[in-house]
Amino acid sequence: MFRSMRYTLATAAISGLLLSSTTASADDNTAYQVTITNITSSINFTPILVTSHRKGVSLYELGSPASDELTAIAEGGDTAPLAAVLDEDPRVVDVQNSGGLLEPGQSVTVTVTARRGARFISLASMMLPTNDGFIALNSVRAPRHGSVTYYSQGFDAGSEPNDELCISIPGPTCGGEGPSPGVDGEGYVHIHRGIHGIGDLAPEVYDWRNPVAAVTITRAHDD
Repeated sequence: MFRSMRYTLATAAISGLLLSSTTASADDNTAYQVTITNITSSINFTPILVTSHRKGVSLYELGSPASDELTAIAEGGDTAPLAAVLDEDPRVVDVQNSGGLLEPGQSVTVTVTARRGARFISLASMMLPTNDGFIALNSVRAPRHGSVTYYSQGFDAGSEPNDELCISIPGPTCGGEGPSPGVDGEGYVHIHRGIHGIGDLAPEVYDWRNPVAAVTITRAHDD
């Protein structure tokens, strides 16, 4: 009888530990609402990739060459290559996409899941019409409670010359081709210098002053 009782108690204890462990794991998950607002007067943003991850994940580094995956976003608005890389990174918790263009003055909210020790947020999107301009947040902290707002400047991937010609700019304004294989730009990520009227784009319409996007990250619920 005592042996049976010990077995029952041990089984109950193990079950309790498993339940406690499962509950703790579930409680570690936290949803964040990432609201991006286009604060330009004439620039559109392509679908915005938003990801949650641990510290150390970086989408770009100012003064260094852009990755091929970031270049795909900056030149053509294609988030798939970067999403695929992030999906394979064990430090990444979630990767989502806003879908559709974000026009001037509009906002869109993307919800991502984070967890304890992995509550950093990054995002990227192409600016249209530009050759290789993009908005981004690079590994910013999500709030433990409430919300926090960050601002993105306009960045230049440095992967393509800023010729401002519609033939090399995709999207509704120009309708050109995005990627420019074999054509070199400045060679490193830097702050975009805007539109200067050297090609098909009128600076009085399409130039901007930084910042270009406001991003509010809100914790959706408490653990």
